[in-house]
Amino acid sequence: MLNQNIKSLRNKKGFTQEDFAIRLNVVRQTVSKWENGLSVPDAEQLIRIAEILEVSVNELLGMKIADEVGEIEINDVAVQLARINEHLAAKNSRWACILKFVKIIAVVSAIIFVSCIFIVLMSLAMFQNNTDTEDSEAEIVYEEN
Repeated sequence: MLNQNIKSLRNKKGFTQEDFAIRLNVVRQTVSKWENGLSVPDAEQLIRIAEILEVSVNELLGMKIADEVGEIEINDVAVQLARINEHLAAKNSRWACILKFVKIIAVVSAIIFVSCIFIVLMSLAMFQNNTDTEDSEAEIVYEEN
C-alpha cells in the first residue's frame, strides 16, 4: 500500500523518480525500490516524503485519520512501518529460500557431473590396462612359438 501511495502521489505532483530522488537526497534506484515494494523508507524519510508530496504520513501510509486535528500518532506510524517491514522481510525470506534451494541443486548437480566424469575416466583407465595386459600376454605367447 505504501509503495502504491508513493508512486501515485509522486505522479500526481508531476515528479519523475529522478526529480523526487533529488528532493529527498537519495538516488533514483531508492525511489524505485520503494515504489516496487522492495524496501521501505525509514521514519525520517517517510516524514520528508509526506512533506514533499503535501500529504500527512497517515495518508501516505494509507491510514484513516483517527483524530480531528489530524496529528500523526507516532505509535500508529511505527506499527504500520513494522507491518510493512515484516511483509518485506517475509518476501525476502521466500526469495532467500528459493535461492538457497537453487544453489543446493547446482552444487549437487556439479558433484554428480564430476563423479560421472571420474567414473568414465576410471573405466577408460581400467579398459586401457586390460588391453595392455592382453597385448602383453599375446606377445609372450607369440614369442614362445
